[in-house]
Amino acid sequence: MELAKRVQTLTPSSTLAITAKANELKSQGHDVIGLGAGEPDFNTPEHILDAAKNAMDKGHTKYTPSGGIKQLKQAIVEKFENDQGLTYDPDQVIVTTGAKHALYTLFQVLLNDGDEVIVPAPYWVSYPEQIKLAGGNPVIVSAQEENHFKLTPEQLEQSITDRTKAVIINSPSNPTGMVYSKEELTALGEVCNRKDIMIVSDEIYETLIYGGVSHTSIAQLSEELKERTVIINGVSKSHAMTGWRIGYAAGSKKVIKAMTNLASHSTSNPTTVAQYAALAAYTSSQEEVMTMKEAFSQRLEKLYEWVTAIPGITCMKPQGAFYLFPNVSEAVKLTGFASVDDWVKGILEEEKVALVPGSGFGADQNVRLSYATSLDQLEEAAKRIHRFVEKHQS
Repeated sequence: MELAKRVQTLTPSSTLAITAKANELKSQGHDVIGLGAGEPDFNTPEHILDAAKNAMDKGHTKYTPSGGIKQLKQAIVEKFENDQGLTYDPDQVIVTTGAKHALYTLFQVLLNDGDEVIVPAPYWVSYPEQIKLAGGNPVIVSAQEENHFKLTPEQLEQSITDRTKAVIINSPSNPTGMVYSKEELTALGEVCNRKDIMIVSDEIYETLIYGGVSHTSIAQLSEELKERTVIINGVSKSHAMTGWRIGYAAGSKKVIKAMTNLASHSTSNPTTVAQYAALAAYTSSQEEVMTMKEAFSQRLEKLYEWVTAIPGITCMKPQGAFYLFPNVSEAVKLTGFASVDDWVKGILEEEKVALVPGSGFGADQNVRLSYATSLDQLEEAAKRIHRFVEKHQS
């Protein structure tokens, strides 16, 4: 039996693959430190767990509207108003089975065969694959390290063709942790307005920003930009709810209606109990969110210090998310490995530290390290990587 052509070109998620390999080694009794996971190591806050239990006790275990329960959509509308001064109606919001599903559904309703989406690299691993699944062509544009891995207006304009439908802006970024400033977004927005292309603004790490940097959504900058932008967000990273699978999209009524119609034929609705948990996440105390953010900030400072002390490794200091994305090309040369991928494999085999090679993110000189684990584990991981480099240094 031959599989559909649309899935034959898909590549597995490198982040999930490295996590699976680390878990396999752990199951064999090895002391593995996994720095591959893209999820907080904290449990979901207790009051959110209680809200889910209460929802089950009240019988909230049936179907809901495809676009989500009205209480949660209203809470999301109020969050946009309170946090970003953005005004949406509930019918401009769809609740989805995770932010990943929001992106997948969006590309399905936006793209026709051959339509192009500009994807700045380094990129989150699923962007190109989702675009291809919708019949589109991902146009990868290298955002240079010297420009803090950010797309420039000049690069954007040069990449636009008569087939360009949209550009993806991910801020704070996975994997780089970089945050676009208001001025940078304004310049990109001017190009999008002039060239009449849509903007997919992935803001899933919005709350996890450090060092006095503030988050700006490109949709905040003007009514015209808001109209051409679809914001993707969710509770996975901000509230340690990755497994609950609740994300959402906000945009024009036309786009959101199409996404809702498509979702009605794919998932019926996001998991009901999880929606009530997400409702509690947005309508109750944010104290634990701030506690987690402070812990990530402390880990960033320490891990950045430890990693940049390793010979051959340089790193742009992140401003958000919970990843370092160091350039390890010199360390690879020092240790005599043929590629970053081989170097990462060697560290996992010899020192039992799991990193994600940057090739999966469109940056083959880098690796991604998640600091969503304890300081003790991060310090030990840095020591092991340092030892590996010194051992192989020629």
